[in-house]
Amino acid sequence: MDFARIDRMKTGLLGLAIAGLVIGLGLFLAGIEDLAHLVWTLGVLPVLIALLVEILRSLRAGEVGLDIVAALSMSAALGFGETMAAAVVAVMYSGGTFLESMAEGRARREMHDLLSRVPRTATRHRNGGLEDVPLDDIQPGDLLLIRQGDVVPVDGVIASETAFVDTSALTGESLPVRLAQGAEAMSGSTNAGAPFDLTATQPAKNSTYAGIVRLVEEAQRSKAPMARLADRWSLGFLIVTVVIAGAAWGLTGDPIRAVAVLVVATPCPLILAVPVALTAGLSRAAHFGVLIKGAGPLETMARIRTLILDKTGTLTDGRPQIIRIDSQNTHSDTDILRFAAALDQASKHPVAQAVVAAAKAKGLSLPLPTNVVETPGEGVSGRVEGHAVVVGGTDLIAQHVTGPAPHPMRSAGSVLVALAIDGQMAGHLVMADPLREGTKAMLAGLRAQGIERIVLATGDRADVAERVTEGLGLDALRAGLSPDQKVLLVLTERKNGPVMMVGDGVNDAPALAAADVGVAMGARGAAASAEAADVVLLVDRIDRLGPGIEIARAARRIAVESVIAGIGLSVLGMIAAAFGYLTPVQGALLQEVIDVAIILNALRALRITPTGLNAAE
Repeated sequence: MDFARIDRMKTGLLGLAIAGLVIGLGLFLAGIEDLAHLVWTLGVLPVLIALLVEILRSLRAGEVGLDIVAALSMSAALGFGETMAAAVVAVMYSGGTFLESMAEGRARREMHDLLSRVPRTATRHRNGGLEDVPLDDIQPGDLLLIRQGDVVPVDGVIASETAFVDTSALTGESLPVRLAQGAEAMSGSTNAGAPFDLTATQPAKNSTYAGIVRLVEEAQRSKAPMARLADRWSLGFLIVTVVIAGAAWGLTGDPIRAVAVLVVATPCPLILAVPVALTAGLSRAAHFGVLIKGAGPLETMARIRTLILDKTGTLTDGRPQIIRIDSQNTHSDTDILRFAAALDQASKHPVAQAVVAAAKAKGLSLPLPTNVVETPGEGVSGRVEGHAVVVGGTDLIAQHVTGPAPHPMRSAGSVLVALAIDGQMAGHLVMADPLREGTKAMLAGLRAQGIERIVLATGDRADVAERVTEGLGLDALRAGLSPDQKVLLVLTERKNGPVMMVGDGVNDAPALAAADVGVAMGARGAAASAEAADVVLLVDRIDRLGPGIEIARAARRIAVESVIAGIGLSVLGMIAAAFGYLTPVQGALLQEVIDVAIILNALRALRITPTGLNAAE
């Protein structure tokens, strides 16, 4: 849709309507009344013709709205010689549509910011030199140069020692983040530091940013069920308007009263408030890292009563972390972590990389290992600073130490990483996938917002799920589920009301599609889950779910309030006009005030600030 052309047309119609009204008033005050009436009529006709064209298009599409009342009021006013009232209505109607266009443009701005940032080319290393290539030519494994200020064109991993990237356009995080070598970088983030190299892991069409852009475009094309409900309300309001106007004319014999009634009812807040408020809600949610695919999911999100959560990567981080270090002999916890991480630098195993990441997070300096031998699936041996070091499973360690290799107690779902130094048992790293920080408070906040039932659905073992979720106060726990069993759970829970499902893996995609609202952890989640979901959390934090729901409910509430207030004020104005207390010109001015107030009220959705979040974030 060419929004720029439409905006220019609305601007032109408003300019003609204002010019006609102002020039006509000047002529009227100068005593040239006949010419004033002609000028007012000429100012109304372009607006009326454009309105009739729009009505015909809507009727052809099977839609009936209160644009018909606007056309009736202008036509009746012209027909009965109330040309000044018709001119005021023309200014009012064209001004209302212009204001609506501006409001929607402001609400679309953050989404347009995403679209405008799509890079077209990338700089690739090739044969010792650099070449600029189209984005579609990039393949997994290509080494790219990301200059300062460049947008990361595809998903990849950092190939340089370090990188600083700004993810604010994607996640709302205000500060750049430091990424170490081997860390994943999302397409769409911006290089906020020195140039760095990136190894592509996805072609452009499958990268995070391309998927986000597709979701944004889908969101802009969507039309909410609530908007269709507003259309049905507008049909009923149209009937009420015609009945009141007809009664005023029939009972008094004064057609001017009917004209005044029609003028007061034009245009209807129903066709202004709902799209403005919901589109503003979409924009506001995107600002906080919650991308909602359209106004329909946003409106449904506001009515959610049951929440189903996946465990791994959703309630938990999805990556192993060190939860305890058990040291033996004279080695300190820091020594154990440092030696283990130094040797694990040579391994690409996820557990080994987690150990390295933990050491770097503590600021430890890691020496380079030598004479490294990796036993796939068991561990790594080698030399670190002249010491013979072995890190891995207890079976591997038992082969390299003298004497017994004790096994410390560990809870369900945890992993032991043993360390031996110079043939002696040094200690253990106990690793697990713990709950995300603040999960309990997040769930309590969701219950406070009206979520009545919270269920855990996981493919993991029951004992692991029970340990991880202990003390969370879940209403039910379903473990060992296959993808089709998760779908069945969603369908079963729907009998209690609208269901939201949150997940991040490929196995969650069917359940996300089956739920009333599916939410994907989009920062590191599978592409399949993001495509199947209605909502994508762009930042890898489930605590953004609460603000997303809060924004959805606030936007819907603002839309409903605007509609009720607009209809109520319009009905009161129509009754006053029917009893002769308002002339057509006065009625037009009154309705203009009502419409401006309703649109400004709907725009309050752009200022929604979720509880506990900084408005400037």
